[in-house]
Amino acid sequence: MDLQTLTFIVVGITFALYIGIAIWARAGTTGEFYVAGGGIHPVANGMATGADWMSAASFISMAGLIAFKGYDASVYLMGWTGGYVLLAMLLAPYLRKFGKFTVPEFIGDRYYSQTARIVAVICLIVASITYVIGQMKGIGVAFSRFLEVDFATGLFTGMAIVFFYAVMGGMKGITYTQIAQYCVMIFAYTVPAVFISLQLTGVPLPQLGLGATMADNSGHMLMRLNEVLAGIGFAEYTAQKGTTLNMVLLTMSLMIGTAGLPHVIVRFFTVPKVKDARSSAGWALVFIALLYTTAPAVGAMAIFNLMKTVQPGEVGSPTGSLVYDERPDWFKNWEKTGLLKYEDKNGDGRIQYYNDKNKEFAAKAEAEYGWKGNEMVKVDRDIMVLANPEIAKLPNWVIALVAAGGIAAALSTAAGLLLAIASAISHDLLKGVFRPDISEKSELMAGRIAMAGAIMVAGYFGLHPPGFAAQVVALAFGLAASSLFPALMMGIFNKKMNSTGAVVGMLVGLGSTLVYIFVYKGWFFVPGTNNLPNDAAHWVMGIQPESFGAVGALLNFIAAVVVSKMTAPVPEHIQHLVEDIRVPKGAGGATGH
Repeated sequence: MDLQTLTFIVVGITFALYIGIAIWARAGTTGEFYVAGGGIHPVANGMATGADWMSAASFISMAGLIAFKGYDASVYLMGWTGGYVLLAMLLAPYLRKFGKFTVPEFIGDRYYSQTARIVAVICLIVASITYVIGQMKGIGVAFSRFLEVDFATGLFTGMAIVFFYAVMGGMKGITYTQIAQYCVMIFAYTVPAVFISLQLTGVPLPQLGLGATMADNSGHMLMRLNEVLAGIGFAEYTAQKGTTLNMVLLTMSLMIGTAGLPHVIVRFFTVPKVKDARSSAGWALVFIALLYTTAPAVGAMAIFNLMKTVQPGEVGSPTGSLVYDERPDWFKNWEKTGLLKYEDKNGDGRIQYYNDKNKEFAAKAEAEYGWKGNEMVKVDRDIMVLANPEIAKLPNWVIALVAAGGIAAALSTAAGLLLAIASAISHDLLKGVFRPDISEKSELMAGRIAMAGAIMVAGYFGLHPPGFAAQVVALAFGLAASSLFPALMMGIFNKKMNSTGAVVGMLVGLGSTLVYIFVYKGWFFVPGTNNLPNDAAHWVMGIQPESFGAVGALLNFIAAVVVSKMTAPVPEHIQHLVEDIRVPKGAGGATGH
């Protein structure tokens, strides 16, 4: 059976499963739409949280970043898993005990202010929309390859699928769908990794294969990878290329962004008891670790296979590069998507893939080899996981399985984020502020309309993403870290923090991070400059935009504390409320009132 037919069958079966679950678990009440009725088992919730969490950024893009960045990309592994420790210990059980549906609802009640609630909604929407843009990029990548169409067509197809099952099912449908998606996703990620590890090193566990000796006894896996990359002008895979300051700040930003992301936090309202919230976080970390411990091997082996395919011989020799007309089928398939592009700059009909930004190597390559620039003018990092089994010549059923897994990853997180956006608009703004007397049926309809609108906005920006999926998601984490996390932390652990301080802190954190991202991602024109400064030479203290969330969070904390001390104290009953949240007893059922 040919690859496309098999892929249609495998992906079609998984779609039928997801849509069937969405119809079976269709939300009929606001409680089911927002928190699945609060009756999900902790293990099931942990698995659903894992699927919600392991987005297109984790499944599709993270290993691609690891493939091209090497050691520097380890911050994504540390930040995105370490954040769950913060979430389990510092936020999840206390927010669950407070017993409200959404993060803005908690902030509005804790800070006794509708203004605080509205500002929290704004922060939530900005962070979540940014995050969904990353998912839409992943959806476009997965569907364009699966359907063998251009990126835009793939993106619109994925949007239609998300619209159907997310808008229909609400949290109840999404939860059970995500459990199925996790099973598809983890199987799809680990099976090809085992095959490729056996191929390259003879070791079945990819986690161990990464440090093992090559099957042809040519040396250790990482040593051989360093040699291959250095041979064409790239930095060694295991070398640190970025600054230590950026690595520390990005790790912190991802960690506290994890603990502040609303679509993850709302998961802990779907379990029956406070104890279950902490248990869910622990189970989620276990399920997430299965993928995250495999990702470094997937990234390293993907870039090794790519380089050895495009540059099969010695650099500079007549057979050092691949003849374009003899390129393999996987290369042709990805060219159709527009995510892989070749340009014959010296007219020799061969593919020269090397680092032409390395001026010394580029000059040598032109003088000695006749190369006139890197001819792989586009190798989108987000294709690496999906292309990896094809490059390694694995069986078609494995390639089809990976396509299904990549689609599951993108769809699962997109659905969770869209629900967070919908609940913020319908529950927090419409019911909580503007129309408190709205009926449950009307609120449910408003939530579904808001979700549909969010899909349209995210789809538009998904066509013109500001980076690779994982980079866009890192920006979203920075926004959540700088705006929501400090307000949540101080709301639980500082009974003296008042509403004015919290509001100012959120605005300072969100505003400073947005401005920094817009300026240094090149989206604002800076007076007095001839170009838009999107490089390390212009960054403040060398801090990259993806890392600024931690700085924004610090500014948030400082502004909130200073303003709080200068304004009216917190009412006595609110201080008692904060103390009650931290008392480790009681379940606190979600009421939504």
